[in-house]
Amino acid sequence: MGVTGPIRVVVAKPGLDGHDRGAKVIARALRDAGMEVIYTGLHQTPEQIVDTAIQEDADAIGLSILSGAHNTLFARVLELLKERDAEDIKVFGGGIIPEDDIPPLKEKGVAAIFTPGATTASIVDWVNAHVRQPTGA
Repeated sequence: MGVTGPIRVVVAKPGLDGHDRGAKVIARALRDAGMEVIYTGLHQTPEQIVDTAIQEDADAIGLSILSGAHNTLFARVLELLKERDAEDIKVFGGGIIPEDDIPPLKEKGVAAIFTPGATTASIVDWVNAHVRQPTGA
């Protein structure tokens, strides 16, 4: 039973960060590439983000974090997905994330991190290549 229709991505701004221009640019790029995008707006809790992703039958969650709380917020979203038996929803993110923090985030289960300078095309290409791909046969 394959999944049909466009890839569905929840784009979210967790925590207290008040700058959402980058998230909106990514949301638009994904939408322009034919994906269905649900943008949750500013100041979302990890619980709200995961609830939205499950309710919207999302294939992926894209988190934009500039506040420095990426380690805590990514970990909480992943923990909630596990608790809700929704680990098939891929989590990727971007923002101001130090290079040294990227390997531990990936070890926790973040599928990809995009830092400043990443192009919208590279993010769209990554989502197209990695979301809804079979894991194992």
